[in-house]
Amino acid sequence: MVSNDTNSDDLIELLSLEPHPEGGYFCRTFTSGHLSGDRAAMSAIYYLLTKASPVGHLHSNRSDILHFWQHGSPLYYTLVAPDGSIVNVVMGPDVTAGQQLQMLVPGGYWKASELRDGEYGLISEAVCPGFDFDDHQFASAQDIQKNYPQHWTALRPLISG
Repeated sequence: MVSNDTNSDDLIELLSLEPHPEGGYFCRTFTSGHLSGDRAAMSAIYYLLTKASPVGHLHSNRSDILHFWQHGSPLYYTLVAPDGSIVNVVMGPDVTAGQQLQMLVPGGYWKASELRDGEYGLISEAVCPGFDFDDHQFASAQDIQKNYPQHWTALRPLISG
């Protein structure tokens, strides 16, 4: 259980989190011993955005990723489907306000996350088949301007670099 007086530095230490290339912090917590082809059938991580590192930059993964809200403030997600449609999702504890405790991001979607208020937001992610950095791609300004020019203004702040 995470107490209400726990801060982001405490969580980074207690959960052995490291800086993530997307932004925020993470720790792989599980890799299945079962295989799906030549890959682990599933993997899981903790993922933390903090006031000091509040954006998980726009990226895409090959695998489906199931997200679980854990603690802290809500996290805001921007998802871009392969057809160019955008979906905005808020993960957090207030389900009566439309926040979600779980969210699926299908493989091939672009995804970015933001902590807009509070000190931190903590989620877990389960990836099937298991995560491999070779399946990960950061969005570039050129790709987004070319493929989704109608969304450039909204997506620009979510692109790394």
